[in-house]
Amino acid sequence: MLLPSLGTLGLSVGSVLTVVGFYAYFTNNPTLNLAGFFYGIPVLLGGLALKAAELKPVPLSQPTTPEIIALREKQATPTQLQIRKDVTRYRYGQEAHLDEALARLGLSPTDEERPVLRALRETEIDAAYTLILEFHSPLISLETWQQKQEKIEKFFGPGVRATIEQPAQNQIELALITAISA
Repeated sequence: MLLPSLGTLGLSVGSVLTVVGFYAYFTNNPTLNLAGFFYGIPVLLGGLALKAAELKPVPLSQPTTPEIIALREKQATPTQLQIRKDVTRYRYGQEAHLDEALARLGLSPTDEERPVLRALRETEIDAAYTLILEFHSPLISLETWQQKQEKIEKFFGPGVRATIEQPAQNQIELALITAISA
């Protein structure tokens, strides 16, 4: 269940308080009038500002099975958990999900060329928990991604190995696989 964003909550509460303030003003109720105007309008404006800077959560491309959830709880690295948490919630003041990480990896030379995280899924590869990030990457080639594979592993590691695939044109799947010690 996805909770409403802070922007939506601010808009809703601010709108109600502002309407109550206007109603109180026209019905000559000074206490509600003050509360409505002094609290309602700032909350409404704050909600509008948050809504303008809002980055929606990335959806799951397929449901996560209970087996994969159990595997995540046993094997997932702190980095995998943090990525999953960060991209599946509302963010504010960012251009795109993982924009700073992509810039540090050299996969986002400009905002126009930056790959866009479209979805993610959790699965199992070689009995290891795997977080797959699905990017729309029309301007960064598969070869460029593959050249950065070692850097990606170091960036998202330790305890993670990365594989990069191109399932369709302009699509890149970055699999962050928990490195299992034998």
